Amino acid sequence: MKKITRRQALAGSGIALAGAALVGKQALSQASDPHAGHKMPAQMDHSQHGATTKVFKKPVVDPNAVYKTPRGNPWYARTVDPEESFQPGEPGKDYTPVVVPSGATLPFNVVDDTKVFHLIAEEISHEFAPGFKAICWGYNGHTPGPIIEAVEGDKIRIYVTNKLAVPTTVHWHGIILPMGMDGVSGLTQRTIKPGETFRYEFKAVQHGTFMYHSHKDTMTQEGMGLTGMFILHPRKPKRERPHRDFALMLHEWDIKPGTYRPDTSVSSGFNTLTFNGKVFPGIEPLVAKLNDRVRIRIGNLSAMDHHPIHLHGYAFRETETDGGEIPESAWRPETTVLVAVGQTRNIEFVADNPGDWAMHCHMTHHVMNQMGHGLPNMVGADPGLLDKAVGSLVPGYMTMGTNGMIGMGQMASHMDMPENSIPMVGADGPYEYIGAGGMFTVFKVRENLTSYDNPGWYSPPKGTLVRPATQDEMDDDGIFAG
Repeated sequence: MKKITRRQALAGSGIALAGAALVGKQALSQASDPHAGHKMPAQMDHSQHGATTKVFKKPVVDPNAVYKTPRGNPWYARTVDPEESFQPGEPGKDYTPVVVPSGATLPFNVVDDTKVFHLIAEEISHEFAPGFKAICWGYNGHTPGPIIEAVEGDKIRIYVTNKLAVPTTVHWHGIILPMGMDGVSGLTQRTIKPGETFRYEFKAVQHGTFMYHSHKDTMTQEGMGLTGMFILHPRKPKRERPHRDFALMLHEWDIKPGTYRPDTSVSSGFNTLTFNGKVFPGIEPLVAKLNDRVRIRIGNLSAMDHHPIHLHGYAFRETETDGGEIPESAWRPETTVLVAVGQTRNIEFVADNPGDWAMHCHMTHHVMNQMGHGLPNMVGADPGLLDKAVGSLVPGYMTMGTNGMIGMGQMASHMDMPENSIPMVGADGPYEYIGAGGMFTVFKVRENLTSYDNPGWYSPPKGTLVRPATQDEMDDDGIFAG
């Protein structure tokens, strides 16, 4: 008799409870639905001896049919004929490799004329920031999974091994390929069962910024971290390649303080917002040399939220979507780019303004760490009497939130925090505490860099740092501060 593990038993109980709830809901709806119980012919069950089974008619592969590459339309991002043959593109020669702050790039082998990759879907222990971890699902030890890079015209083969306890698939989001390689469970393939390895194979017939993710039980599997970015570089670029080509994946999670698994049933009010799976201050900065040409590719596989990503100190152009290149005449001048769920956006500019520049989602709750949405509104309240009264019972007690949320991170340095939690905001900065977390990072531009390592904090030239005004200055300029 097969031994059932505790996890399987708990999973089975959860399925049973969910099924019971669904049955109850269906029963209630049938009471008021005149069509309840009626089944369309394609939905009829085949029952034998009281057991209900479903019969699926599997398509037969046509051995004589030949796949014809879609010729597409003028909007397909192509620089060469998709039927042409090329040697596999080489990093440094045929493209500038993408920089993935706090992330990784998937290695490949070249076998004959094909690039061969191996993705492993597995449960991982993921660190969002020092001291804050969760048990997530990812690829090759990472969430988001490692960047896959290839070049337009490359032949690509990707083996996907499933080391999860549940079936999965991988969908290549935005990529033009044969239907049978699209990775949608039930519709274009059967699922990859635990322990199996499937082989996906297609030719890169376009270029652009794309993504990959599970397409089986997507709310759970994407929510647990099964996402990644897929970059296809142009074979014959129409413009100069950037010196720095960054990739940022946006995601959102709900991880209750004291717990170690994301809650994928949450549909709003996510408390952990990430760039490349990290919350500030856990993410590496983006570093460029003065006057570098910079491209930043941003993908969003959050569950529910669009993200307006704002870069300080620069105006940029929105140059590409996941659908292809935007004609230069239509480039949008912006300082904030809106990246909706399921979209990618490329922005480009010249790094001609030195400094340490904030880059963050402009949804104000999205630059917080594990925000407590249930806190009472204490902004502006005088906590003196309450602190005194409670302090006699609980030494060290302080009422939280009376001066906004920024103090939460600072208080954490001398207060006990819940297990596996991170203060709502912050990290030490060059001048004082930086009151931001979550989907926040720093773009660092320096002159005369010898490497792209973190150069530390910027030293502003004389006369370019804000300072307290003197009384004489205010008097001379007719300013009365009261």
